[in-house]
Amino acid sequence: MNIHEYQAKEILSRLGMRIPRGRVAFTAKEAEVIAQSIGQGPYVVKAQIHAGGRGKSGGIRLAKDPVEARQIAWEMIGIRLVTPQTGPEGKPVSRVLIEETVPIAQEFYLGVTIDRTLGKVVVLGSAEGGMDIEEVAARSPEKIRQVHAEAGCGVTQFQGRKIALAMGLEGGIIGKAATIVSALYQGFMEYDCTLAEINPLVLTEGGDLLALDAKMNIDDNALFRHPEILAMRDVEQEDPRDTEAMRLGLNFAPLSGNIGCIVNGAGLGMATLDILNYYGGKPANFLDAGAGASKEVIRNAFRLLSSDPRVKGILVNMFGGITRCDSYALGIVDALKAKPLTIPLVVRLEGTNVELGRKILAESGLDILYAGDMREAAQKIIELVNKKE
Repeated sequence: MNIHEYQAKEILSRLGMRIPRGRVAFTAKEAEVIAQSIGQGPYVVKAQIHAGGRGKSGGIRLAKDPVEARQIAWEMIGIRLVTPQTGPEGKPVSRVLIEETVPIAQEFYLGVTIDRTLGKVVVLGSAEGGMDIEEVAARSPEKIRQVHAEAGCGVTQFQGRKIALAMGLEGGIIGKAATIVSALYQGFMEYDCTLAEINPLVLTEGGDLLALDAKMNIDDNALFRHPEILAMRDVEQEDPRDTEAMRLGLNFAPLSGNIGCIVNGAGLGMATLDILNYYGGKPANFLDAGAGASKEVIRNAFRLLSSDPRVKGILVNMFGGITRCDSYALGIVDALKAKPLTIPLVVRLEGTNVELGRKILAESGLDILYAGDMREAAQKIIELVNKKE
């Protein structure tokens, strides 16, 4: 789950990091009042969305006085902001962050994430922070230094100082930066993050280090431990399919194609996406109904996919093991009788009681095309979808 910049900054502040003075506003009038409370301008007005690239897309603007802060907030709140990370549909802006401006001497990048190759938490630091950090990573990866946390030790002060030196910091600022590295790592672990980053971390002309922007992504599987984080959830920023899938308890990930997929097992699911892509199809999702998928789970899966206008056909690819093929077939028939499909459906079953499962589908009287193997299933659904297009 993602949270907004101002929410991440609140957490960082509790961990002892310095952040610019400011608050979030949900109305233009509120923005003006917050600017007045900060004191003399100019101020920064920042659209709060779950995506980066705001600065290059008009989502971060300067206001010289509280009246202009109100005007900018009025122009931002209610729009859909399109950035390189949102896609063409953009993200809705329902709130803005009003902050003081700070005199910046230098910008840095600092982040904590998971190195999945080594299976360790890694701290990343770079002297080239700011809007173009992605370009730095792609163009000059050697400019991003990293240290790995070790089990039982975490990130030590020595490692924090090592990152600070790699970022080009000097003198007493090195110790301050090392403390920030430790605090960011602590927040990453304490809140079960998959990513915690400060971009940019700025050195002010007065010699202070401030988190000018912040981002935290929390592992969905750990949210039961963090009701205070779950309360920060902004469903407006999420794909509606994700929100509905979570409500229905489905293991779901949206994709950009037009062929809906229902499988039982992550490995089978990935193989299904691969074979669709191999034959020129475009999967619309990954949806794992699980090894013991009940009739209700299958019904919910069909309901979710059929309600998406981007889905022009559905492929069901299931292996009968813990749950037999005849049980899956009964679940499919039950789901379609409850809510008939208006788009093509291809089903491929294999495993225990596969012949009985095929018979149930064939005798259902429903418009279900059966495929004997994965290759045939992929080719059939692609052909049917292409005809509809």
